Amino acid sequence: MSAPLDDVLVLDLTRALAGPHAAMMLGDLGARVIKVESPTGDDTRTWGPPFVEPTEGQRESTYFLSANRNKESITLDLKDPADQDVLARLVERADVLMENFRVGVLDRLGFPVSRLHELNPRLVVLQITGFGHDGPEAQRSGFDQIAQGEGGLMSLTGLTEPTKVGVPIADLLAGMNGAYGVVSALYERERTGRGRVVRTSLLAGMVGVHAFQGTKWTVAKEVPGLAGGHHPSIAPYGMFATATAPVQIACGSEKLWQAFAAEFGIDPAEPGLATNPERVTHRDRTIALVESVLAELTAEEALARLDGAGVPAGKVRTLDDVYDWEQTRSQGLLIDVDHATLGAVQLPGPTLRFDDNAYAGGREQHVAPPTLGQHNDEIRAWLDS
Repeated sequence: MSAPLDDVLVLDLTRALAGPHAAMMLGDLGARVIKVESPTGDDTRTWGPPFVEPTEGQRESTYFLSANRNKESITLDLKDPADQDVLARLVERADVLMENFRVGVLDRLGFPVSRLHELNPRLVVLQITGFGHDGPEAQRSGFDQIAQGEGGLMSLTGLTEPTKVGVPIADLLAGMNGAYGVVSALYERERTGRGRVVRTSLLAGMVGVHAFQGTKWTVAKEVPGLAGGHHPSIAPYGMFATATAPVQIACGSEKLWQAFAAEFGIDPAEPGLATNPERVTHRDRTIALVESVLAELTAEEALARLDGAGVPAGKVRTLDDVYDWEQTRSQGLLIDVDHATLGAVQLPGPTLRFDDNAYAGGREQHVAPPTLGQHNDEIRAWLDS
């Protein structure tokens, strides 16, 4: 059984999260990913706690483990001429090179795009930056929370003050955008025979997911505010209190609103409630009404009645509950790998399933994130072969 990208070689020169996530996505699809690290390693190897320490003096960062499955690791000092030669030889064999240095750093190290394509005209180059490769603020460093704020996402998130998303969403989206850009360029290369440069940024990731909040400003000239736990354009649609724990309810159509109202003895045509625009305009009243009919019910009782009425609803799960949930496991979203120092561990898995390999993403077997320089010898031997 072959994976979609099992003949693709990726050089991952990135650090932290956006670039490593992009490279990991390609590794999940079967690409051979060689992670090129400095002698001190990817920054995230030191990000914690939590760390896991299988032996004294040897610790592994769970942060690093989250973004580097299905990769090999080689350490190179890119300021050292001998190691620069190793990188050049890797470039000659590669299909993709990914980098997220600040603008101009790779050029100063002796590997501008012109040289990369001189070494390998078929090379696809992915460049991920914080705010874009050009423009008046191209030189700014890219850190997730700063990008969440500068890109407007925090102005939409929270109850009483701007709040960051609970994961590094700017990094993750930049990585996803970069990965699909690379796959597109590889497909194009089949026609043209030449690689090209793909560029994206944390800022682009943020602006690219504004969706209806973006057009609220660009078209209607209304500045969106904090959305809290409720949808800004649909009601009732959000998180509601019960006697024991909150539940989420999504009445995304008039039919669903009518089903909800019928189940809980509400007149759906009452003035102020009859249409979605009315319910959004009178959001506080709508929320209070929904919570009043749920007040005597446990979360489980409320969910059972909502399910019986055909109204979309769900729990607010903690992560331990998510990973123990049979539905999560049924989708192949947990994988078992054998780590060089930790032994057998479980990791969150890839998001795609294929019809001939339903539970393992794009490849038949997944590989644990590498220890620093774990594959130095074998990669160098392969280059010499």
